[in-house]
Amino acid sequence: MNEMIKIQYPSQYFNIKDTLECGQTFRFTPYNQGYLVFSRDKCAYCYNQGDSAFIQTNPQDKEYFTNFFDVDRDYSKIVKSALDERVEILSISATLGKGIRILNQDAEEMLFSFIISQNNNIPRIKKSIEKLCQALGEKHTFDEIEYYAFPTAQKMAKEPLEFYRQIGLGYRAEYIKALAQKIVDGFDVYSLANLSTLELKKQLVSLYGVGPKVADCVSLFGFHRSDSFPVDTWIDKVYREHFNGSLNDRSKISQWFTDKFKDNSGYFQQYLFYYKRSLEKQK
Repeated sequence: MNEMIKIQYPSQYFNIKDTLECGQTFRFTPYNQGYLVFSRDKCAYCYNQGDSAFIQTNPQDKEYFTNFFDVDRDYSKIVKSALDERVEILSISATLGKGIRILNQDAEEMLFSFIISQNNNIPRIKKSIEKLCQALGEKHTFDEIEYYAFPTAQKMAKEPLEFYRQIGLGYRAEYIKALAQKIVDGFDVYSLANLSTLELKKQLVSLYGVGPKVADCVSLFGFHRSDSFPVDTWIDKVYREHFNGSLNDRSKISQWFTDKFKDNSGYFQQYLFYYKRSLEKQK
């Protein structure tokens, strides 16, 4: 990768593997000693080595991936805030997952991706998104490696409903087709960034096929609204087993956590999610 630019950061609060594999992104693949990471039409090669994290990308994409990995934020303060809560499960989770960073991802790509993610598992989500990119995205090369950009809504809107069913989207096919058409008709996903978090989520759940959990995920991973707390099966377990929770409505559980952790909610959610899912995998 001689023509690439290499960016180096301390790895104490920057673990590439943990950041990519904690459910916030789907377009990455193992490569050499790290991962190829794709976002929009861009690609980077990322890995940890020794006490450093490295990002290799095209010189023109340096700023994009610097922002993508949120490298200018001081995560030591976030981890300290987690420890200061003096909640045992959160302290353990933040200590083990301190290398996780919340990515700054493309909002439109995240909206499509998390609609695909609902009631789905990560391998299938990744496979469906990759099929979508291969079929409709522009082809690019990165150090002689071919990859495909995330397709435009304009390209997606032209495809019949059956296409989305064929790539494994099931009932979600209607939602994806409808969203693509809505964007073509003038809906601007990026304009939602101007709204408060509450209004942002209201607008998101008004979209066909977007429920509270998808809205929380898009708010956190597409708009970096850290006062969001997505609740899935893992977080539901954490709530019951470690916070003695009795609520059954996941929207209310989400609100309970955001009331408790405020602007750190999204960061703490990732620590707890990472810890619980890792723990269960070991059983």
